Amino acid sequence: MKKIPTLIVLSLCCGGLVAGPAPWWKWRSKIDGALVCSQTPLGPGWVQAYGPYKDSRCEKPVNAK
Repeated sequence: MKKIPTLIVLSLCCGGLVAGPAPWWKWRSKIDGALVCSQTPLGPGWVQAYGPYKDSRCEKPVNAK
């Protein structure tokens, strides 16, 4: 019986090991068309233009599986 709580704790901890970083996206300004690389939306004045990318410069595309 003591093994079950230990197994539950271990399984919850292992879930974080497979998690990866969030992808980066290029966002385009609705006002002047400027492009910015970001992991999160920048607000209502921006639309997602390209992506996803692996790096913060938006140069290395994510390989589709």
